[in-house]
Amino acid sequence: MVNWLVVGVGDIARKRVIPAILSEPRSRLAGLVTRDPAKGAEFGVPSWSELGDALSAARATAVYICTPVFLHASQTITALTAGKDVLCEKPMSTSFDDAVRMEETARSTGRIFGIAYYRRLYPKIARAKQLLDEGAIGRPVFAEATAHDWFHPQDGFRAWLVDPALAGGGPLFDVGSHRIDLMNYLFGKPVRVGGHVSTLVQPTAVEDNATVLIDHETGVRSVVDARWHSRVVRDEFRIRGTDGELDLSPLNGPSLIHPGGTDQVPAPANLHYPCIEDFVTAVIQRSSPRATGAGALETERVLHAVAS
Repeated sequence: MVNWLVVGVGDIARKRVIPAILSEPRSRLAGLVTRDPAKGAEFGVPSWSELGDALSAARATAVYICTPVFLHASQTITALTAGKDVLCEKPMSTSFDDAVRMEETARSTGRIFGIAYYRRLYPKIARAKQLLDEGAIGRPVFAEATAHDWFHPQDGFRAWLVDPALAGGGPLFDVGSHRIDLMNYLFGKPVRVGGHVSTLVQPTAVEDNATVLIDHETGVRSVVDARWHSRVVRDEFRIRGTDGELDLSPLNGPSLIHPGGTDQVPAPANLHYPCIEDFVTAVIQRSSPRATGAGALETERVLHAVAS
């Protein structure tokens, strides 16, 4: 049994992470770290306002870090050093050097360390990998992803996302990181990175658009374009090869168009459940989760190269 301590009880934790833990048969919710004790009472578990106190008092074996990005590094390192396995929300940190320290701490302590890039566990992504391995489109040469939406915090809801000190960046770090991670997962490490960020429409201190260009070790070139200033929502993901194309658009939908036809491969109702399930298996077997800290460092490398 994996006993979980969840650190941060915001929107994602309440809607996805905690329900996933409660429904995963090998998991138990041991406690919460939150500024609002009532949130602990809501789930029938104890809560603490300080991580150190929770690590000492809760009978937790694993910790889920679900706080704003600027807290990820210090909280992850604290939990790993306390002997806990850690699954941290994306992206890893507001600083690449801190992200490196997170992974170094995991290696030195021998703990399991993962990052919640849950799209790696989409059944549709597994099917796309199978088609690529089977040569369905010949040699992959180019991939593109767009994540366009309109976002500006209203009445303070999720306002930390537009504070560079708290979030690290805007759509690049928030929605772009997921697509960059998928590109690295499918096509290998980035060997050359370029990109542009700017703020064109939204009155924010972070960028409201980012365009990223990556050359991967396999020779595939990928482009990720993420925007918070489009009232036309786009969630496109396409992979082109020498002999055909895979179209996974919308990425969060079930459709996968390939040269042999169209497959319907929906994601689970709770998008975080497979991520929790995969991490629990890794903890029990002392193996690597699908999205490791070491693998996520490559995404961090891209994020910080473009943001700088």
